[in-house]
Amino acid sequence: MPSKRYLSAKEAAKMLDISLSTLYAYVSRGLIRSEQAAEGKRQRRYYAEDIEKLLARKDGRRNPETLAKDALHWGAPVMDSAITLIDSGKVYYRGRDVEKLARENTVEEVAALIWLDDMPQAKELFNLDVQVSAQQYETMLLHMEIDGAELTPIQELLTFLPSASADDISGYDLRTEAVAQTGARIMRLMASIASGDVPENVTIPEMLQQGWCPKDKRAITVLNAALIVTADHELNASSFSSRVVASAGATPYAAVIAGLAALQGVKHGGYTERVEALFEEASSPEKIQDVMRARLRRGDIIPGFGHKLYADADPRARVLYQILAEQYGDSSEFAFVKQAIDIANDLIGEFPTIDTILVAVSRVLKLPKGSALALFALGRTIGWIGHSIEQYETNRLIRPRARYTGTHPE
Repeated sequence: MPSKRYLSAKEAAKMLDISLSTLYAYVSRGLIRSEQAAEGKRQRRYYAEDIEKLLARKDGRRNPETLAKDALHWGAPVMDSAITLIDSGKVYYRGRDVEKLARENTVEEVAALIWLDDMPQAKELFNLDVQVSAQQYETMLLHMEIDGAELTPIQELLTFLPSASADDISGYDLRTEAVAQTGARIMRLMASIASGDVPENVTIPEMLQQGWCPKDKRAITVLNAALIVTADHELNASSFSSRVVASAGATPYAAVIAGLAALQGVKHGGYTERVEALFEEASSPEKIQDVMRARLRRGDIIPGFGHKLYADADPRARVLYQILAEQYGDSSEFAFVKQAIDIANDLIGEFPTIDTILVAVSRVLKLPKGSALALFALGRTIGWIGHSIEQYETNRLIRPRARYTGTHPE
């Protein structure tokens, strides 16, 4: 990548070896993003990242093998999907702005949108009369501890879901409507596991609120928004894992389990633990600046700030932070989070990612340990089911070829 985030028109045209008129045509077609360079001036600046992507695409046409190799590393698109669009610093689910969905809709409606492109189906899919059976709940409790060791929420989910899958014969029906119904059952089961209680005619955010912070009704609004903004993010590692498993004809339970296995990795959702460690190390507003400065002096990064897909702020983090501020802006924990974000922005010029704001939600709402990642997992399950549905509908096995680099036979 170039050292600068933005390029002038002449610099961009020179890198692409095109005329200025062609550059402007690329902008009008949405291939290159541009913005006003400074208030009151007519000049515009162009995103260097977009220029690099166009250069890579040109090189890929000349050398398809290079394009295929680089596509696995934040490169060119390799798979069709009608679920999520990331464009011009915003995220859309089936053409709807995620920031607006987080404020105006329930997570159940967003699930119905992603799975069936039909929000009104949410009420039927997430029938509140469908309860976790006593047998399932006893099995769940049995799995909460292994050899006396307390499990994290993700470990609980990975432990219990295979047993739940064995008891749900309807999960083997891979028709679209049936998979959506299975997805709703999986989400309610996961919410009950994460909250540690049997749901009784309540929504998924209410389940979490009753289990995690039963005296704080304000939490429902924040938890609902957190689940929506984490529902999908295009073809990330966990969603791709789910699609591969679904392509083999495995059940939605197996696809979700694959997604969970990938999400807990420290380079994906498990990154929240690094943000939690940063906040715990600071422990107070007075120490946060010293802690961040010390990390930079040691050559460490400040985790949870700056995202490769967004030149500026992560839109998911932005709207969730705003909703958190509206509900808890007067709390001391929120003041701590705000100061940490402001200091990080001053030091490195980056904005918080969704990982940081999920940790902020966990701290401000005083949720149990591991709740930030559990929220991420429960929200992202919507995307995993959505990608599985798309893959079932294609009826194609994902089976790439490998380029052999080992010793050749004599």
